[in-house]
Amino acid sequence: MSMLRTIKPKNARVKRALKEREPQVVENEKTAIFVRGQSTSDIVRNVMKDLYALKQPHAINFSRKNDIHPFEDTASLEFFSNKNDASLFVTGLHSKKRPHNLVFTRMFDGRVLDMLELGVEGFKGMGDFDSPKSSVGIRPLMVFHSDLFDTHPKYQLIKSFLLDFYNGHALSEIPLIGGIEHVISITAGPLPSDHDENTDKNLPKVHFRVYTVKLLASGSKVPKLQLTEMGPSIDFAVRRVQDADEEMLKMALKRPKIAKSDVESGLGKKKKNIETDSMGDKVGKLHLERQDLSKMQGRKMKGLKIRKERSSAVGAEEMQVDDEE
Repeated sequence: MSMLRTIKPKNARVKRALKEREPQVVENEKTAIFVRGQSTSDIVRNVMKDLYALKQPHAINFSRKNDIHPFEDTASLEFFSNKNDASLFVTGLHSKKRPHNLVFTRMFDGRVLDMLELGVEGFKGMGDFDSPKSSVGIRPLMVFHSDLFDTHPKYQLIKSFLLDFYNGHALSEIPLIGGIEHVISITAGPLPSDHDENTDKNLPKVHFRVYTVKLLASGSKVPKLQLTEMGPSIDFAVRRVQDADEEMLKMALKRPKIAKSDVESGLGKKKKNIETDSMGDKVGKLHLERQDLSKMQGRKMKGLKIRKERSSAVGAEEMQVDDEE
């Protein structure tokens, strides 16, 4: 039995609303909700404040405490997601067993897709750095320094979560002037020698750093980049993970069908040697072998036939002209 809901539209308005929620070629920016549990710490509140500032303007901050435990009960998250049209959550918690705890959650179709739990073991806020800050709404450049982000399942999930939260959809080109103001650098150390794959204990910390970018003259067209730490500086410990259901993940990764006209105009898979010019006309290239014109057969065409009588008469006229000259 499928876990996903199937809604049949009752009228045209509902049909349009459902169509907007279908997979898009270019998805819109995801909204994140920052919510606190019943018990939090000053460190958790300050970390969430800075993460919220980095996510603005696509972020909603809940100022009140909520009796919420994501790994035990997801009903509250699903309610907040549907009410605010948000698909990302950061939940701040604190307990003796899991101090200074952050739970990152992704939603799909109004339900929890997967969750990631990180513990804050080191923190330095934006206010502690005497440096310029980036503008609101500017997308950061994200860099991941470790092979674990491509090989280890938990670190692959961390990379996926952080890209969803702060990078959005990928861009092919970024203008240097005004296009990049800050860089988020995520680093992880190597696995310890006593690492146990079954328990995943003693995993290396994840170091979250943010730098502002300053362009300097380099004597060429490409300027020199200078990085200045602007904060926050956070050291995360990797804790619990709840993987996505296979069926839900398959639906979440589903891509929409692209119309033939969009494919030909460049939105879909590019066809070899077929382009669309500025006027909207389709232009193609054909590659053929060089044709030998000396072997071309032309006698069968009536217009190309040369009769012997006509050719001999033409030759006699030419001789008479030559004699007169």
